[in-house]
Amino acid sequence: MVETHSFKRSHSILISAPAGNVLDYVCNPNSWPEWLAASHKIDSPDRPLRKDDTFVEEWHTRSGPAQLNWVVTECEPPHLWVGETQTDFIGTIIVRYDVKEEGDQVRFTRTMINPARPKPPTQDQINRLNKEADIALANIKKNVEARIAKAS
Repeated sequence: MVETHSFKRSHSILISAPAGNVLDYVCNPNSWPEWLAASHKIDSPDRPLRKDDTFVEEWHTRSGPAQLNWVVTECEPPHLWVGETQTDFIGTIIVRYDVKEEGDQVRFTRTMINPARPKPPTQDQINRLNKEADIALANIKKNVEARIAKAS
């Protein structure tokens, strides 16, 4: 039996916007290249995706491009969205978006899960992931809050 390693990492940020606006923005994969550095091209309807919807993402990493075929496995607007894809290089990737009210803001949490990696991530990989997540969350906050301000 091949040994695998589970890995899970969550990052969150407070956003001044209604939960539905935040979830609708992040669960429309066409927004991903606006805030996620590795996401370069999306083949998806331009709308928030719901359970059983599928889409294709062209992903660029340090090791080169990859095509990821995603399926939405859970969706409970305006609070939860989960997508899953399979890769040859690190196995299954699951992304989970949670949106919870905190006073007049919402806390958006993005969790990335690799349930069965072939090897554990290095500290350098974890550091890069944390840095990229901080940038992505700041971009989401900026973009969603700007859309709210523009609509007012």
